[in-house]
Amino acid sequence: MGSTARHLWTRFEPVHDVTYFAPEALAAADAIGMRGFWMGYVALRAAPLGAVGPAVATAAFHGFHASRLERALPSAWDVADPARVLAARLDGVDAALRAVWGADVVASPQVREAADLAWAAATAADTAGRVLAAANQALPRPAAPHLALWQATTTLREHRGDGHIAVLVSRGISPLASHLLKVAAGESDPTALQLGRRFTDEAWRAGLDELRAAGVVDTDASLTAAGRTLHDDVEAATDAAAEAPWHALGPDATARLAELLTPLASAVVRTGMIPDPNPVGIVGLP
Repeated sequence: MGSTARHLWTRFEPVHDVTYFAPEALAAADAIGMRGFWMGYVALRAAPLGAVGPAVATAAFHGFHASRLERALPSAWDVADPARVLAARLDGVDAALRAVWGADVVASPQVREAADLAWAAATAADTAGRVLAAANQALPRPAAPHLALWQATTTLREHRGDGHIAVLVSRGISPLASHLLKVAAGESDPTALQLGRRFTDEAWRAGLDELRAAGVVDTDASLTAAGRTLHDDVEAATDAAAEAPWHALGPDATARLAELLTPLASAVVRTGMIPDPNPVGIVGLP
């Protein structure tokens, strides 16, 4: 699966992911009164949509049991409205990227160039049917280049994620089944996914039983040949749905952006903040 979209994803995803894993980002959420990791996660990710309730956020996020988001929304908006949450989100990312990259890199012409290229790609992304991507794309460009770069990677990440959800829905793959496929493929840790997405032991076992009955996983909860075909089909379709921004940017500019992002993503990965395996399913981080 050596598509351009997949290659770029492995470069921009770690940059985006500081908002989930960096202690500075978590501290920024705590500073505005978010109670615990999950309230902060849900509020910071949902804030571009406005003060939505848990049903809308659950639909947009796709991968969570409704009870996970019901514990955070709408009470998060009583703590801080979406505008304040968005400001805190950028504050946390600012502190995180400065800690990871250092002041010289943050102020470098390479980051400025990467921001311009990533912003062009994110602006070109077609957001029809892609709610989280559209909400992030509509946000104003931050003045600081490293924050503009992060916001662009966030739009691109949600663009890819929205497309992935469309692929899953079109194939009748439920949120729980999508996680079980990732685990069976060796891309994610089962305990982290089950607990984080708040699926009960009973639901997790029932989901595995359904996949076994369908011939997708074997008795060891690993992918069968049919399961591997399904998994690879989903990933290939996700890549195909994410290609448009890179076609718009053009091959030379896309290759240059990948070159610029690689050391920036690698610096994030070297901190160890992104677990391996990880909930986002990236294997072989740069």
